[in-house]
Order: sequence, then structure tokens, then C-alpha cells
Amino acid sequence: MRTVAEHRAVVAALLPRSTASAALPLAQAAGRPLAADLVAGRALPAFDNSAMDGYAVRAQDVTSAAEDAPVALPVTADIPAGRTDTPPLEPGTAHRIMTGSPVPVGADAIVPVEDTEPLDEPDPTYAPRADAPPTTARAANAAPHRVAVRRAPAAGRHIRRAGSDVTPGTVVMEAGTTLGAAQLGLLSALGVPQATVVPPCKVLVLSTGSELVEPGRDLLPGQIHESNGIMLAAAAREAGAEAQQSHFVADDADAFLSVLRSADADLVITSGGVSMGAYEVVKDALTERGVEFVRVAMQPGKPQGAGIVDGTPVITLPGNPVSSLVSFEVFVRPALRAAMGFRDTERPRRRAILSESLTAPAGKTQFRRGVFDSDAGTVTTVGPPGSHHLRWMAASDCLLEIAADTTALDAGAEVTVWDLTA
Repeated sequence: MRTVAEHRAVVAALLPRSTASAALPLAQAAGRPLAADLVAGRALPAFDNSAMDGYAVRAQDVTSAAEDAPVALPVTADIPAGRTDTPPLEPGTAHRIMTGSPVPVGADAIVPVEDTEPLDEPDPTYAPRADAPPTTARAANAAPHRVAVRRAPAAGRHIRRAGSDVTPGTVVMEAGTTLGAAQLGLLSALGVPQATVVPPCKVLVLSTGSELVEPGRDLLPGQIHESNGIMLAAAAREAGAEAQQSHFVADDADAFLSVLRSADADLVITSGGVSMGAYEVVKDALTERGVEFVRVAMQPGKPQGAGIVDGTPVITLPGNPVSSLVSFEVFVRPALRAAMGFRDTERPRRRAILSESLTAPAGKTQFRRGVFDSDAGTVTTVGPPGSHHLRWMAASDCLLEIAADTTALDAGAEVTVWDLTA
């Protein structure tokens, strides 16, 4: 039998890294990986700005300021956020300033408002911009004529310098970075309206079996509701692909091939029809058409297949639902994400303490369903290991990976778990 590592390599080779790229508005680029390194075209912050609400001053003018001996300065300008005509600061004066507002030329420190005290009433006719008429709101919020500084700031205090976060020419994100909330915020702050990303692979999911019936329809004896299609299509979308689910195909090789040949996809994933028995439609249809069917030394998920059919990669997964989803996690998901340019292709691996004893089959890598307690650092298996126990797959948040040369583990043993939540 082929090892898990060997079959992972075979599947990965079917899906080379995509060279496609697309420029998308930021709102549409969420969740996609960058196609190339992103180089900043401007500084961030773009100008020196205040980190506090308070007063812009020359530090040397207030070096003697103290609680019992404040320094009084005339306030000669008001600088709200967004003001573009900031006047320079003259020696011996202060400008009232708001957080994020540009620091005036001549100022080298900001005194927080809590370290000051207004000394008189503001001029009710004062307007912060030369071209703006006074209003009641402006009068109510106008700067005082004079301010008392009660604590001396050091030069440079509470000033965010231009380029202190990002300097022009800096690579701020590497190719493959997934664009989440923080990354999109940075792009927007840098004035970038679009992101060049790797578009999603188009995946077609085919479920096979004459016994399959669409959910919502009544079952006849021997029929089951189809579950693998919706499950695998959802898994492909969660991996970052664009997935479509074809209506399940009956156990007819010609009908199966007809659906396969009409597929407009970068990858076709099938489930079912790959075991050793009769009426294995996928194996019958594809054995001599480019797909190699093998047995992999794992539980669940022993019957597998992979190959190229008419130029399209095809990965065939077993039909039992747990086998199918575990096989997707082990073989398809990492290869698919690598092909789409994601940097984080693998589920995170954690080390955990087993909360119970268990046994495993000799010579096979076993993947057991479990619940990981990150606070305690422990993992507990859920449900039997059988490949049809979908209820327990739905109740798990991790897979325990048990090596092929391990047949028993005692409670307290350290094991590797695949975190399915990240």
C-alpha cells in the first residue's frame, strides 16, 4: 500500500501553483491570497501627527512647567483633524490640536489636554479655519485664549512621525498573504484601491451511486440521502476555492464520463465508486483514462485515486462520508490551497495529552475524530473510528494523527492533532 506521505505528494503534483491573477476592489478581495509582494508606495503615517488631544508646543518653552508652577501660553490656532492649512507655531505660543491632526511646523511636542488648564474663556467668534464662518458649534468648542501647561513634555513626546509605521518602498505583505480585516485596512490606509490576488480554483464535486437521493425526498428501501456532495463542496469553499456540486451520477460509466467531460473546472473531486467491489463506476470509467487507483495505508480512507483526465486533474475519494471528508483534509485541502497561492496550506498541528487510552490498527496511519481543550492541552476522542459515523465527525474539532507503527496509546500520552478550526 502507498503511504499517506506518498499519496499527498502525488495529489500535490496534480495541482501546480496557479499563475493567474486578478485585480479586485478591496471589498471583493477579502479571503484571497496576494499574487505578488506588495510594496508600499507612500509613507504611513503620511505626515507627523498628534497622538493625543492637547496642545502643540515647543518643548523648550515649557521646560519649567510643574503642577505648582504652570507655564502660561497664548493659544494662537486650532488644529482639528482634517485641517489642511495648518499655520506654523511661533515661539512662546501653543496650538490646540486633536488626535491625528498634523503637527505644525515649529512644534516638537504635544501636551495632553489632561496636563493643561484653560486660563480664560474662548472668543465666541473664533473659527478654526480662515475661510469658515463662525457657528454656534465652533464657538462652543473654540480654543481658549491662553492655556496653562502643568507638566513639561520631552521633545518628540506624543508625536507620530511620518513613516514610523511604513516607509515607501517597504514590502508590507508577501505573496500568499491572506487578505483579512487587518490586511485590507492596511491596503486602504496606504491608498491602494485594488488588490492583485490569486483567483479561486474552480472545483467540481461529483457524487456517484444509484442509491443516492436528494435530501428532502422520501427514501425507498436501499436508498440513502446524498451528503458527500454538499459536504465536499463546502470544504472546498472553506479552503478558498469556488466549488460547484453536480447532481449525483448513477452507477453508469458512460453517464459518469459524459458529466466529467462537460465539466468546466480546474479540479474534479469524486466520491464513491473506488472500492474493490462490483459497480464501482468511477474506477470502471477512469482506470485506463489517466487515473491511478491505489490503496493508502490509512484509516479511514484506504481506497484513493488521482490522475489527469483530458487535461483536468481528478481526485477520487471513497464514498463513506467520514472517509471522504478525512481524505479531503489529508490530501486535497493542502494541495488545493498551495495551488491557489496561500501561504498557510496546512491545518495547524498541535501537541496534546491524550485523556484516555486507545488502540490503532498496525501498519496504518489512523485519523481519529476528537475534541481539543486548548486550555488544558488535552484531547478526547469522540465516537467510534468507523468511516460511517458522520455524527461524530460533525461533533469534532480536530483529528488525532496516530502513526502507522503505533498500535496502542495510554492515557497521558502525547499525540499530534490537526486543528480543524483554524
